[in-house]
Amino acid sequence: MIKEEEYAKRRTALAKKLKKHSITVLVSAKAQQRSNDTEYPYRQNSNFYYMCGFKEDNSALVIIKKEKKIKTYLFVQKKDELLELWTGKRLGQKEAKTIFDVDDIFTMDKFDKKVAELFKDKLSLYLDFTMQDERVDKLKKLGSHLLCHYNISHKVGELRLCKSSAEIALIKKALSITKEAHHLAMSKAKSLHSEDELQAEIEYVFKKQGAYSDAYTSIVACGNNANTLHYIKNDDKLENNKLILIDAGCEYDYYASDITRTIPVSGKFTEPQKELYSMILFVEKEIISMVKAGVMRSDLHSKSEELLCEGLISLGILKGNVKKLIKKKKLKKYYPHGIGHWMGLDVHDTGPYKNTKGKEIPLLAGMVMTVEPGIYIPQDDKSVPKRFRGIGIRIEDDILVTKDACQNLSGEIFKEIKDIESL
Repeated sequence: MIKEEEYAKRRTALAKKLKKHSITVLVSAKAQQRSNDTEYPYRQNSNFYYMCGFKEDNSALVIIKKEKKIKTYLFVQKKDELLELWTGKRLGQKEAKTIFDVDDIFTMDKFDKKVAELFKDKLSLYLDFTMQDERVDKLKKLGSHLLCHYNISHKVGELRLCKSSAEIALIKKALSITKEAHHLAMSKAKSLHSEDELQAEIEYVFKKQGAYSDAYTSIVACGNNANTLHYIKNDDKLENNKLILIDAGCEYDYYASDITRTIPVSGKFTEPQKELYSMILFVEKEIISMVKAGVMRSDLHSKSEELLCEGLISLGILKGNVKKLIKKKKLKKYYPHGIGHWMGLDVHDTGPYKNTKGKEIPLLAGMVMTVEPGIYIPQDDKSVPKRFRGIGIRIEDDILVTKDACQNLSGEIFKEIKDIESL
């Protein structure tokens, strides 16, 4: 759990990045309609949540930076007994004042009038331009007289790059649940008939162990389906002697996990599967061993390309010189994605990869990133030895960057062939 004092520190850190005589307005995510008279489960906007920890919709956070003072206001939904009968209890203004460390709390029915007053004598307006929201558009018009409009999302993203000990604890909790789910999948795959049955077993563990939800739509891809990177139909049969690529992670108290394991339906890898899997696992371990503060993510990716290309040559899948194959994008056919991404409140965290000058940001202690090399060989690729066709393998772990090394937060989730087969 993130304590209120940590949210207050985040707002202070953000304010230091803002111009004087400015106003910053962050609005909550809107409830999304699914179909007539039904809505999707509500999930708060990550930037808004990061700055205040408030989980309700129809709310807003306002930060005023003057010459020397900083003022913070939270706007919340007004209590309404009839509305709450249908959609659940609201915290309300009175209760919110006992929880949140802000200068004042108002109800959202006062928002337009109060913000118009706060706009007076301000020179700059900060908004989250990533939100496609009529409230953001309205605020732009309301502040049209201000000299400058800035996108606050990059500045919040910079703060989100390095995780606090409390954030890391929540990611570890998410991973402990995800570990249980993947191990259950390894033990049950042989007895199930379809991808969606296996998905149900995985997501049952998420719910049972108190996870908010899945962190993203689970991928359960058997055989050649694994060669569709974002395969989410999950409705095919589980075939004996095929592999299943499972990319599934839960979200616990808004913090994500992101894990991929590739396992055999039968419980035993065939020799071609074992050869390709062992090569990719070797590459993953090598890249993880390189992770530490100061290293460039692009260097990790380049090294993964080099090692995977060498591996594919040794298996007879590619022929030629490593550098030339990479330059001519021959490897990209089988390894089309990057080595990994930031992870945190979002499974693909929104923290920037480059600074405001366009230069790549090196790894920093406290960052959490995925390392996920993969090779995907379509069933109809006749340029590849027949025994490897239709195999897609990815192995993905969640890595905490430390000053001199790294910590594999998901290291307890089985990935060695002997351990997977033992389940």
